[in-house]
Amino acid sequence: MKRIIIADDHEIVRAGLKQIIADDPELSVEGEAGDGQELLEKLRKNRYDVVLLDMKMPGRSGLEILKQLKMEHPSLPVLVLSMHPEEQYAVRTIRAGASGYITKETAPDRLVEAIRKVCSGGKYISASLAEQLADSVADSRSKPPHEYLTDREFQVMSMIASGKTITEIAKELFLSVKTISTYRQRILEKMNMKNNAELTHYVISNNLIE
Repeated sequence: MKRIIIADDHEIVRAGLKQIIADDPELSVEGEAGDGQELLEKLRKNRYDVVLLDMKMPGRSGLEILKQLKMEHPSLPVLVLSMHPEEQYAVRTIRAGASGYITKETAPDRLVEAIRKVCSGGKYISASLAEQLADSVADSRSKPPHEYLTDREFQVMSMIASGKTITEIAKELFLSVKTISTYRQRILEKMNMKNNAELTHYVISNNLIE
């Protein structure tokens, strides 16, 4: 029996995932967490065979939680579950140590298969994601501008493009307005852009936001 813990801040989503997993007699949901900190605390106290991790939860970003989780439990498979399209986060999560990436849209059909794959030590990625990963290790000169952003810069860029103000972003990420402003300036410099409008146009044009 493979023991699973689900980390998602929406109870209805966790219930839906449990229902899908219940169809397989060899899989059992033994833990739930509503945010990243709760997940890390439960992992320190109990043993699980696989983590289902939502990318977007309150507080620290899913990528930050993933990185800390892999530092503390390097051999524990993590299957990232996200409402975001693969273009936005998939390559970054695999680089950060995830064993697989699955969108919530495809979860009803592929979740059990994905869990089984990562539990057996494999990676669960779609054909399109495999292509993205191959491209990401190709000649760096062919990389699109957003690939040069850090994970935090990428997160801030996505939030700016979704229409959030600097103050709103600072509050959501528990950072100062000054820090977010510094991130914004760095992002504009790296992307060779002048303002939020150009940034937003780029993000939407490249399908980097849900």
